[in-house]
Amino acid sequence: MSGTADDASRPAQPEDPCQAREVLGMVGDKWSLLIVRHLSQGPRRFTELKRAVDGISQRMLTVTLRGLERDGILTRTVRNVMPPHVSYELTPMGMTLREATAPLLEWSTTHLTHIDAARAVYDARPDTPPA
Repeated sequence: MSGTADDASRPAQPEDPCQAREVLGMVGDKWSLLIVRHLSQGPRRFTELKRAVDGISQRMLTVTLRGLERDGILTRTVRNVMPPHVSYELTPMGMTLREATAPLLEWSTTHLTHIDAARAVYDARPDTPPA
């Protein structure tokens, strides 16, 4: 039955669960989270982000920034000077994403050595298929 008091206490559900999976896939990829982490320190130019996000290609950075902008996570500001000055900054929604993912990023950094050790043990087993 719709419209009960119980319904009011439940969070709104997306009409299409595929939309939620799509957004989770985009914000949950390794590049998006790293970019959001670096933008939490303030606006950054493309080249600053490229240097800060180790291993990301120029094309992947461009694609990821466009996706984050499209989803309202960051804004792109172009200043008409020579050469043009383009900077990226988290939106208020992007800051909430940063707050939500900060524990995950901290956890991954804290446990990196343990994960590396577990992988080495796993990979050394004779019955393990190549990664």
